[in-house]
Amino acid sequence: MGKESDDAAPQEYPYFWSTKGSSIALPDFLTKYKPSMVQNDGTKPWIWVEGNNRNQDTLESNTAAAISEAAALLKEVSQRVEEIKNDDSIPMRSSKKTGAKSKKDVREKVQADAAEKLKDISIRYNYVCGKWLIFAPADKVDAIWSKIATSLVSGPLSSTCAFLTKVATSPANETPNHQHVICLYIPDVYDKDAVTDVMKVLLRNHGVNLSGVKSDLYTGVGLDSKHSSGIPSTVSLVQPKDNT
Repeated sequence: MGKESDDAAPQEYPYFWSTKGSSIALPDFLTKYKPSMVQNDGTKPWIWVEGNNRNQDTLESNTAAAISEAAALLKEVSQRVEEIKNDDSIPMRSSKKTGAKSKKDVREKVQADAAEKLKDISIRYNYVCGKWLIFAPADKVDAIWSKIATSLVSGPLSSTCAFLTKVATSPANETPNHQHVICLYIPDVYDKDAVTDVMKVLLRNHGVNLSGVKSDLYTGVGLDSKHSSGIPSTVSLVQPKDNT
């Protein structure tokens, strides 16, 4: 755990720009600090730009309690997934004739139910903030980042719910085919209409490569694509079907 700090915008940090307190204009900031040129030496992993739509209510959530409860759930699901894998009574393939569910069917039902439980935890503790994930190659990241940051402050994104963005700086050591992640923060990952509005602007106006919407709770609890629970690491924008 402890990853929730990755989503907290630092206030006293030279690589953070805000409409409220920065002394230089945004174009100058973006020219001065380009993600392709700033190397992460352990103290500057991100470059941040804050827009005008920051709602202070997004900060008032019980993150510690939410992360603790979610971590316990992930541990339980990981154990259940392992049990399904080793349970010889659950067939590898489903059968229409007998109605038997395959290991994959049973596992995916457990994971889908867990995703709904994570949503419930997020809502109960008002920890519903998250971000659209965008990946950009090293040779294009400066241009993509500049457009998104500018759009958030004074362009199409400024009319959406998005309020904050950050881009990963360059690794200290040269990494072939390195992709920079850009996060565009939104106040509620479960507000489908608002999330979709942001998606439309990103696709229509900026043509970016979207990777999905990730809850800050998922980040805080360490839920990624390689997690042993197998729960999808991004939030689904499609309502789950009732398979009961």
